[in-house]
Amino acid sequence: MTELSKQVIYQIYPKSFKDSNGDGIGDLRGIISEIPYLKRLNIDMIWFNPFFVSPQNDNGYDIADYYRIDPMFGTMADFEELVAKLKAAGIGVMLDMVLNHTSIQHEWFQKALAGDEKYQKFYYIRSPKADGSLPTNWQSKFGGPAWAPFGNTGLYYMHLYDPTQADLDWHNPEVRKACADVVNFWRQKGVHGFRFDVINVTGKAEALIDVQPGANEKMLYTDTPVVHDYLKELNAASFGQEANSVTVGEMSSTTIPNSIGYTVPDNHELSMVFNFHHLKTDYDHGEKWSKVPFDFDKLKHLLDEWAVGMNDGHGWQALFWNNHDQPRAINRFGDPDHYRVRSAQLLATVIHLMRGTPFIYMGEEIGMTDPDYQSMADYVDIEARNAYDHLIKTGLSPAAAFEIVKSKARDNSRTPMQWNGSATAGFTTGTPWLKPTNQAKINVEAELKHGEIFNYYQQLIKLRKTMPIISDGDYQTWRLDDDQVFGYWRTLGQQKLLVLNNFYPRATTVKIPGDMLNAQVLISNAAVTVQPDMVLQPYQSIALWQS
Repeated sequence: MTELSKQVIYQIYPKSFKDSNGDGIGDLRGIISEIPYLKRLNIDMIWFNPFFVSPQNDNGYDIADYYRIDPMFGTMADFEELVAKLKAAGIGVMLDMVLNHTSIQHEWFQKALAGDEKYQKFYYIRSPKADGSLPTNWQSKFGGPAWAPFGNTGLYYMHLYDPTQADLDWHNPEVRKACADVVNFWRQKGVHGFRFDVINVTGKAEALIDVQPGANEKMLYTDTPVVHDYLKELNAASFGQEANSVTVGEMSSTTIPNSIGYTVPDNHELSMVFNFHHLKTDYDHGEKWSKVPFDFDKLKHLLDEWAVGMNDGHGWQALFWNNHDQPRAINRFGDPDHYRVRSAQLLATVIHLMRGTPFIYMGEEIGMTDPDYQSMADYVDIEARNAYDHLIKTGLSPAAAFEIVKSKARDNSRTPMQWNGSATAGFTTGTPWLKPTNQAKINVEAELKHGEIFNYYQQLIKLRKTMPIISDGDYQTWRLDDDQVFGYWRTLGQQKLLVLNNFYPRATTVKIPGDMLNAQVLISNAAVTVQPDMVLQPYQSIALWQS
C-alpha cells in the first residue's frame, strides 16, 4: 500500500480546464500548456473526465466509441503527446472507464438494433410483461421508467440512467472481455490509472424482478456479490497485470463491508473506492434539491465511521470533497464570504491528513467558489434546469426555487478554471461555454503571487510524501461529542498525530491531552499556542505530532 498511500490525485474536467483554440471549450492542448502549473503542485496523477466520442447527453458519460478522442477535445496525437509530457513531469494518467452502459449511438447498440443477435446479448433487452406493461417497475436514476422501446421490435432495453445510455449485460462473458479490451487499449497508450464509473451497479440479476412496495429498489442491482467476481476477473485480464496500476471505483450507495472487499489487496479487485455519504449531509431528509445548513454531527460521524471501518478492515478510501458532479465544498461546509482562505485550508487538512488517497478537484487548490449566477439562463446542465421546473411545480416561488438550484447545481463546479482576472478568466480567447463570475478576485495568477491556499496544498502534499504516519499510519477516533470540532488521531508505532478542525466562524477551546502538550505543530492555518486549554480560531485546522 505504501506507494499508493503517498500519492495525491488531481481531477480535470477537460471541458473547463483550458481552451487552446478559442472555441470556448477546454481541450487536450490546453491541458498540455498548463503542465508546468500541475507539476508545481506536486501531484502524482490526473484523473480526466471522459473525452471519448460521445453525443454529450450526459457530459461524455454516454460513450459512442471507447477508442477515439472526441474531436471537440483534440486528436489521438494530442493525447499521446499529453501522456508523454505528463510522464516527463512525473505525473501519471487516470482515465474514466464508463463500462456499465454505452450510448445508444455506440456501434454495439446499433448492431443490436439492426438484428445482430450477438450484440443484442450485450444489453438487457426484455419482453414486456403478459399484460403489456414494462419488463419491471424499476425507475431510472434520472427520472421516469428504467426501460425504453428497443426500436420497433416491441421489446425494451434497460437504462438505469438517461434513455440514451443502454446498460450493458455483464452476465455475458463477451461483454466482460470487450470491457477488458478497452482498458488494455489505453494501457498500451501508457495509461496506468483507471476510474470505473458506477461500477457496482453492473451486478444486476439475470432474472429481473419488480421492486416490492416499501423496498429499496437499489438493493436489487447495487453492490451485489457478483460485482466482486467481475472486478477480480477484470483485474486479472487487464490492469492487474502491472504492479503500478492505480484504480478507483465510483460506488453508488455502497457499504463499508463491500468497500473493504473491493479494496483489500488480497482480493485483487481495486486500489480504492469513492463513497458519497458525507456529501449528502446538507440534504433535507435525503432530498438533494433543498437548501439547509449541513448537519455537522452527521458529517463528522460519517467521516469517522468510514475511516475507522476501512482502517480496521484494511480497505482503502479515495478522499475527496469536490468533483464535477458536486457544488463547491467551500460553499457547503465553509464560509466563502468571510473566511474563504481558512475554509479552503481547513477542508484540505481534513482529507489530506486522513488515511486514504486524497483527490483535488481543479480550482480547489486556489479556493474557487460557486459562481454567483443571477438567473436560470446562466445554467447549462439539464439536471439543474429540470430541478428548477420541478421545484416550481411543487409550489415554490421562482426566487425560492432559484436559490435551491444555485446551491446544488452541478454547473457550480464546472465553471472554467480561473487562470487570471480577465473577462474570460484566461480560459479562452473566445466565449466560455459556461461563464465565470468571480475571477477578478480568485485566479491562479493572483494566488501564485500572493495567495495562501496553493502553498498550503503544497505543504500538505509534501507531508504525505515525507511523513509515514500520514501515508501509512492507522486512524483512530478523537471524540465525536464536540459541537464545533472534527478531530482524529493518526498513529504509527510510538508516533501520534492529532488533527483538529474547527468547522465554524467562531473560536472554540479544546482540551489537549497531557502527552501532546510538547508536540510539534506540523501544520496550522492560523497562529496557535499549544496549551492544555487551546483556542482554535474560526475555521482553524492544526496537526500536532508527537514522535
